[in-house]
Amino acid sequence: MKRPRRNHSPEFEAKVAVDAIAGNLTMAELVKKYDVHANQITE
Repeated sequence: MKRPRRNHSPEFEAKVAVDAIAGNLTMAELVKKYDVHANQITE
């Protein structure tokens, strides 16, 4: 069964973006930490 669609707040998106830009974590670690798909992080 599919998971229901989630809407992320701008604050959450900004936090993920800052972590991604900082480069302290790998993509796999970011995906696991924030429970989002890798494509959402790269966008």
